Amino acid sequence: MNIHEFQAKELFDKFGVPSPIARVATTPKEAYDAAKYIGVSELVVKAQVHAGGRGKGTFTNGFQGGVHLVDSPEKAAEIAEEMLGQTLVTHQTGPEGKLVRKVMVAKSVHIKRELYLAILMDRETKGPVIIASTEGGMDIEEVAAKTPEKILRERVHPLAGLQPYQVRKISEALGLTRNARAFGRLLHALYNLFIGRDCSLVEINPLVVDHDDDVLALDAKFNFDDNALHRHPDIAAMRDRDEEDPRETAAAEHHLNYIGLEGNIACLVNGAGLAMATMDIIKHFGGEPANFLDVGGGATKEQVAAAFRIILADPAVKGILVNIFGGIMDCDIIANGIVEAARETDLNIPLVVRLEGNNVEAGRATLAASSVKLENASSMTDAAQRIVKAVQAC
Repeated sequence: MNIHEFQAKELFDKFGVPSPIARVATTPKEAYDAAKYIGVSELVVKAQVHAGGRGKGTFTNGFQGGVHLVDSPEKAAEIAEEMLGQTLVTHQTGPEGKLVRKVMVAKSVHIKRELYLAILMDRETKGPVIIASTEGGMDIEEVAAKTPEKILRERVHPLAGLQPYQVRKISEALGLTRNARAFGRLLHALYNLFIGRDCSLVEINPLVVDHDDDVLALDAKFNFDDNALHRHPDIAAMRDRDEEDPRETAAAEHHLNYIGLEGNIACLVNGAGLAMATMDIIKHFGGEPANFLDVGGGATKEQVAAAFRIILADPAVKGILVNIFGGIMDCDIIANGIVEAARETDLNIPLVVRLEGNNVEAGRATLAASSVKLENASSMTDAAQRIVKAVQAC
């Protein structure tokens, strides 16, 4: 789960991570009031969408840039009016863009230096790792590719926690010897936030030193462990479903794992490993998968029907491949779900089904006895070849 920048500001305030004063607005009048409340002549208005590259983005009304500096409440309201209710297109949103429903009005900062700071979970050590770099304001992937020596990685023992020597080491690497105490307080507060809210990522880019030598978190990105959200109702309440793919939201409601892709062959599979292999073999035979959809090991007939509805909500889908290996899963349940979904949705695109495993004969009999138009496949290779050929023939 991701959150908006203004929500990150709320968490920073709660845990004592220093950041510029800010308010959120959903109307130009609220933007005006926010600017008046902040009470300074140098402000920034930022579009609130879950995407990077907002400053260089373009709105569909022709307005340029999702981040603007303003010098008065009137100007803040004017910029907010240009942004709110408009679609912002950046390099991360794709050409469809994202609708801007909120803007953040914040105190502007005179920046002396830009740095990069993040805490994330390290898969090797199964504990937190701090990533720091003097190259703030840039994509960290670009820094890693071009100048990897400028990135410091400091692993933190999950039981011992962040140690003073580690804070000193990171401070020196970032050239913050004059600001060591302020940076130390910020880093400890950020680490407490990371652990206390079960984050999988907290990224500050940039972390800045202003002209008063204060160290501030200027822009942030958060990811949270979805499996731990039941412990944090305050974080769960921050979820903005308007910023999420409605298909993924519908899938989550039915306890399905769905990720939309850019192809035209939909996949309905049980098990993440089999789903990945299915997408690979579709690619191998010249097709393009439209989604990752894992119904899990114990899906019901109703869940399978829901999976079909979600798949068919994507207008790009031109064919469906069902690839089920029944261990815990009963193939006949899948078959009944396919039949029900096909009838309910008036399915009129190619459907290829490969069933193997638990109760497979009953599943195949259910499909054969139905009026659903489909092709039975004998193997993964056969299934992939059939669906790719059928879609290419459309």
